[in-house]
Amino acid sequence: MKKKLSNQEFLQKTPLVLLALLFFAFALGAQQNQPSAKGPTPEEAAKANPVKPTAESLAKAKKLYAIDCAMCHGDNGDGKGDMASDMKNVTDFTNPEALKNRTDGELFYVIRHGKGEMPPEGDRAKDDDIWNLVNYIRSLAKK
Repeated sequence: MKKKLSNQEFLQKTPLVLLALLFFAFALGAQQNQPSAKGPTPEEAAKANPVKPTAESLAKAKKLYAIDCAMCHGDNGDGKGDMASDMKNVTDFTNPEALKNRTDGELFYVIRHGKGEMPPEGDRAKDDDIWNLVNYIRSLAKK
């Protein structure tokens, strides 16, 4: 036989139930906003870089790289940044082989959406800034 809750018992349990429902709603929403772990679609990977590398664009990208990328990828792109020792598979951009088979569209996607332990730029950076970063990262292998 079911016991009927008193008004006091009901009022005590209601906030807990509401809190649990809110938690699950936020968790579901956060999960739906995560990018696919599969990587870029073929269309995204095929995107051509619309930004031509210039001295000015590379200088701007170098500043962004110093703020957002160097802590893991290293100041010169060698993959030996301060935080790299705690991570696996940090790309060495100075190695020409490292990006040889990656399109600019793929690099753009990884910077925008993140990959593995690498956090995403998300909407913090404009598209042109990310394309500049792609150009700058590619320039590191040419040195």
